[in-house]
Amino acid sequence: MTRLGFHIARLMRDEAGLARLSVPQGQLLDALEGKSVALIGNARALAETGHGKAIDAADLVIRINRAPMPSPDSHGTRTDWLALAVRLAEADRSRLGSPRLLWMSPKRKRLDWFSATSPGFYLHPLGDYCALRESLAAPPTTGAMMIDLLLRSRLSSLTLYGFDFFASLSLSGRRTAQQVPHDFGSEAEWVAGCARADDRLSLAP
Repeated sequence: MTRLGFHIARLMRDEAGLARLSVPQGQLLDALEGKSVALIGNARALAETGHGKAIDAADLVIRINRAPMPSPDSHGTRTDWLALAVRLAEADRSRLGSPRLLWMSPKRKRLDWFSATSPGFYLHPLGDYCALRESLAAPPTTGAMMIDLLLRSRLSSLTLYGFDFFASLSLSGRRTAQQVPHDFGSEAEWVAGCARADDRLSLAP
């Protein structure tokens, strides 16, 4: 697809056209087989921990959106995959240096050409987003979408770091829970249910 074709597809909401830029979901999930995965949320409370070494010890480290990393001691250093629902500034893109970008947001107008044509780019299907939104009765966070996606794979373990469901707010901004369109109580219950049903999932303190 040319750059002009990309902009036309995005403008016309040509989902099939945009999807041709993405690796198939099955291929993405196959890459996780047997791997320990660390999914890093952006809760402020993570900065008060010493989880950095455990995060870097995972086979695959996945971060979310702008992924602030105030200290290697708390956040580790690696970013193997980056799950996005926002456009990245060039400074953040260079800082994180992720080899693979995953566009999780249903808002395709935010998707930029650089991300869409990056190696191993993945576009999360709208049907998957809508199904999780219905389950939660609210728009899911990028973190919830990633948990839902990752647990479909044959990974060996999925550990969540920096997930306190907005109790300590986010390192990415100053908004309160009332100012964002998510139901964090519902997500917390959903994650707890996922952990009960699938012992590969754990939440780091």
